[in-house]
Amino acid sequence: MPNSLLRPIFENDALARGLGDAEARILVEWTVDQAERAAENAGSDEAAGQAVKVLCGRARAISCFVRLWCIEENASAAYQLAACERFPWPLPTGPVDACDLMYDITNWESGREDPNFSFL
Repeated sequence: MPNSLLRPIFENDALARGLGDAEARILVEWTVDQAERAAENAGSDEAAGQAVKVLCGRARAISCFVRLWCIEENASAAYQLAACERFPWPLPTGPVDACDLMYDITNWESGREDPNFSFL
């Protein structure tokens, strides 16, 4: 995968802002994995670049949700973000470890079989 496609992920400070190291690592690894998949399926470098841009937006939203729910303990704001972003995964119902939540969300996102869902 060209470095130019990975650069928006690695140079994006907002991607993991406010997260602990473990949660940030899970998110960045997931984002890179999804970017590699998108690049394989894209018909051109331009399409791959656009897919990575959209993917980074999704990753920032997931990061924000985990930060709001686990670190800031602001469930109201987390629910509002989930509604605005139309997160399709099951929302937590109580306190949860940030690393566990990030792991669950990224696994759920990776395993989606909804044909109407795509980062492209």
